[in-house]
Amino acid sequence: MGKNLIQQRRGRGTSTFRAHGFKSAGDARLRAGEQTGVVTDIIASSHHTAPLLEVRYGDGERGLLIAPEGVKVGDPVRIGSGDLTLGNALLLKDLPLGALVCNIEAMPGDGGKFVRGSGTVARVVAKQADKVTLLLPSKKRREFNPACRAMLGTVAGGGRLEKPLMKAGITFHKMKSTNKYWPKVSGASMNAVAHPFGGKRSSRKGRPTIAPKNAPPGRMVGMIRPRKTGRARGTRVRKS
Repeated sequence: MGKNLIQQRRGRGTSTFRAHGFKSAGDARLRAGEQTGVVTDIIASSHHTAPLLEVRYGDGERGLLIAPEGVKVGDPVRIGSGDLTLGNALLLKDLPLGALVCNIEAMPGDGGKFVRGSGTVARVVAKQADKVTLLLPSKKRREFNPACRAMLGTVAGGGRLEKPLMKAGITFHKMKSTNKYWPKVSGASMNAVAHPFGGKRSSRKGRPTIAPKNAPPGRMVGMIRPRKTGRARGTRVRKS
């Protein structure tokens, strides 16, 4: 009988796999085009590791942005153009070499995909006519379209991972708030109804790899094929 794995059971609506979307403050993205706004509040969202800026734009619309360090309530924010001020989002081609940026777009106009976690920052290391090279927090270099936008500054909330969780209960609530499955249990440790590798067998955990009947001699096939399986039936013939 087939069994659904953990990855396949997620999303059924139970409390173990439910995503609490109503707890999210919203989508923190850069608005399209050139925008001017003012920071009205700094809020926290359980779906983001960094604090968020609540911005009131010139047309009266409310938006959310990833908060860089040093930005406070009342500061002006410009998207698409402006001077080299913390919180402004400029085109990569307009940034000088060595500039520290975050919330970088993967494609022009997508609102920001890279370097959005708390305490992360990227650096502009090279510029050419058709590409701009950034040094990401992973120490890898990636080339971007010069028309992509990026926010100046380092994402706020640095040092979040330095504080130990201390006990499993805190880890459980942290993972639950972001819809992460925790604790992760190996399939061999589960019951037989929960995973193909599960069961009470302890001599060799996992799914048995028994040699097929037509395997040629010397083939690497795992465990030796049993001579007989199932319940013995019929009359046993003894050799004299």
